[in-house]
Parts: sequence; C-alpha cells; structure tokens
Amino acid sequence: MYVCSCFGVTEQQVKKHAEAGACTPRQIASACKAGTDCGGCVRAIQAMLGRGACPRRDLLDQKRTPGTADRLTAGAVPDADQVVATGTGPVPASLSLPDAA
Repeated sequence: MYVCSCFGVTEQQVKKHAEAGACTPRQIASACKAGTDCGGCVRAIQAMLGRGACPRRDLLDQKRTPGTADRLTAGAVPDADQVVATGTGPVPASLSLPDAA
C-alpha cells in the first residue's frame, strides 16, 4: 500500500529504510522523499515507526529507562558541599600544578 502518493513510496519502502537505520520521519524523508511535498503522509510514517518498523527504537527506549543515569553516576562525583567547605576533592590531572623540582 502507498504511504506517500506524491512520490509513490510504499509501506515496504518505509520499512526497508527503517530497518536500514532511519528512525524518524525526517530520516525517512531524507532516504526516499516521503513527507517532503504535501506532508499528508507524515502521520502515517510516524505511526509506522511507532509500531515496530524501526528496530532500533526498542534499544533507544531501553537506554532511557528511569534511573539509568542515577546508577551510572552514583558515587562517581564527590559531594559538592564537602569539596567547597573543606577545599579538598579530586583534582583532574589536567588542572593540577606540576611538582616543584
């Protein structure tokens, strides 16, 4: 079935581009021009991408699960109040002064 009648783009073509990595309507448009003329097919393309035509979307959703950023940075950054109050804390090597000889 045709998704974009302006450029004669079919559902299969959109799925093919999605499988090749296009995961947004803009990326689909770059690949085959669908959605760049009258725009009437953009919502249909969005719906197709949202219902599994884009295999990478599942991976993106997994990376955005709540709490992931908290788990990745927990303990990696010292307490800012302690560093300011005591004047201590880790100093990146790029900012440390060379030892006096």
